[in-house]
Amino acid sequence: MASARALRARTHDLLPADRLAFRKRIGGASRIRSEQRRSEVLDLIARELDAAEARAAKRASLIPTSLDYPDLPITEWRDEILDTLKHHQVVVVAGETGSGKSTQLPKLLLETGAGRTGLIGHTQPRRIAARSIAERVAEEMGTQVGGLVGYTVRFTDRVGDDTLLKVMTDGILLNEIHSDPDLIRYDALIIDEAHERSLNIDFLLGYLSTLLPRRPELKVVITSATIDTERFSEHFGGAPVVEVSGRSYPVEVRYRPLDDPDTGRSVDQADGIIEAVTELFTEGDGDILVFCSGEREIRDAVEAIEGAKLPHTEVVPLFGRLSAAEQHRVFQSHTGRRVVVSTNVAETSLTVPGIRYVVDTGVARISRYGKRARVQRLPIEAISQASANQRAGRCGRLGPGVCVRLYSEADFDDRDEFTEPEILRTNLASVILQMGALGLGDIESFPFVEPPDRRAVRDGIDLLVELGAVDPDREGTDGWLTPTGRKLARLPVDPRLGRMLLEADRMGCLSEMLVIVSGLAIQDPRERPLGLEQQADQKRARHRDDASDLLTWVHLWQYLRREQRDRSSSAFRRMCRTDFLNYRRVREWQDVHAQLREACRGLDLHRNRAP
Repeated sequence: MASARALRARTHDLLPADRLAFRKRIGGASRIRSEQRRSEVLDLIARELDAAEARAAKRASLIPTSLDYPDLPITEWRDEILDTLKHHQVVVVAGETGSGKSTQLPKLLLETGAGRTGLIGHTQPRRIAARSIAERVAEEMGTQVGGLVGYTVRFTDRVGDDTLLKVMTDGILLNEIHSDPDLIRYDALIIDEAHERSLNIDFLLGYLSTLLPRRPELKVVITSATIDTERFSEHFGGAPVVEVSGRSYPVEVRYRPLDDPDTGRSVDQADGIIEAVTELFTEGDGDILVFCSGEREIRDAVEAIEGAKLPHTEVVPLFGRLSAAEQHRVFQSHTGRRVVVSTNVAETSLTVPGIRYVVDTGVARISRYGKRARVQRLPIEAISQASANQRAGRCGRLGPGVCVRLYSEADFDDRDEFTEPEILRTNLASVILQMGALGLGDIESFPFVEPPDRRAVRDGIDLLVELGAVDPDREGTDGWLTPTGRKLARLPVDPRLGRMLLEADRMGCLSEMLVIVSGLAIQDPRERPLGLEQQADQKRARHRDDASDLLTWVHLWQYLRREQRDRSSSAFRRMCRTDFLNYRRVREWQDVHAQLREACRGLDLHRNRAP
């Protein structure tokens, strides 16, 4: 018969997650009063411990004994980074995009011994970056994605039992805190692109500063472009900063404003891009990277550049909603010249190879919350000086480059030095709700890198009170969230949309509301292309409901389900195109619907069978 003391001693060499689970089970078994039953349970645990010990031994054997490093700027600092990682719990690694931070830091952590008892977690702000980095590191380590290197993004999980490095979006890691508040599954974490200061990144950095004293063995690496790195160092008590500057060549900046009162010049953005691209073609060989604000602007620019019929030139779009195969095109070798037209994903998240010239429109879509209307918007705004310099730096990696800015030098000088952190320009209701669910207390005392405005906090709290999610008399306490609030925290949508689902369950119309809410949570799949507005409106009219715009979503959903059931996948894709529906957004609508349906089932919400 196995004794509880002997079994507890065997847990020392297990993986942390197994160790925690087995110690709980052994403790529970020790409290069983019946000696025979207690003996049976402890014997069962002893047999299962064999498998857990085998898992731990196998994981240690998976660590590569030698790792190859490509010729990238970061490899020059390899010894310094390894030494710093060994002697400090938190390290800030600063360097321009293209220096190799994202792809080489996981291997450096493996060299220090990380990965033996848990995963190396590697967060990215964007899905496209998480996928491409996992694929690149897997290729360098001679393994397949899903083996030693895996990735998890929304709707896709390519992590296996043997995975040492898990690349994921920062939202995935935040979500895991609910079930694993001490992040026991991880040996080390890389918080990449911290300079972007997204809401998720700021929340993770604040949470980690409270977690690290409880997990002294957890290593954290924060990477940033060379922007405001001292702020991150101070946040973690003076953590060391290692600068790994990329090779940079001089970049000539030319200003070609679309509207110039001095010369009377006034052209639209597409014409300005064609003029800039044509000018850069005479400069010499090398590919051109054009920055646009969003998908529609990219499509307009691609169409305009293709219409210019430049010789031996391939035009390639790059944005988050493209399929993985389409996104891969920018990394594939090619003949002739290439013009890549991208959102700001190519500003810091991805290094597009072969770029010698940049065209910067000077704008991006930046999420902002309107306090009066209580609406989160994505207006097109002028980018900051720091972002403009990041864009210009894209063309100084291979040799001297040229950046054409489609705005004036005076306009550049008038811009903000840095992009305002997202926490200062967003609706905080969702953040406050998640903090309450995690038991993190009062938002105003949470250690954010840069605390949000008090008025924005009050506005978020007022909205949650209005939704019935929090009890205003118990603010910041463990009992602050109401039963409604706890349910809302488990729904992966804006609290206002989540509240619609809870009310729909009460009123017996959850089936319809799942369709409507998942439609409102994504970008509208209905397209209205320039010059084809009338044809698009005629197609839309078939699904219109005169009584309710929201029921239009339900009619469209029912139509799409019928057509998808009766057609092959390629025929359905063609039908979406002829009906002016974006196929990728239709798929995203279906994916969000499935995710919400699963979440509602977990909350014991019931879909109605009768309409």
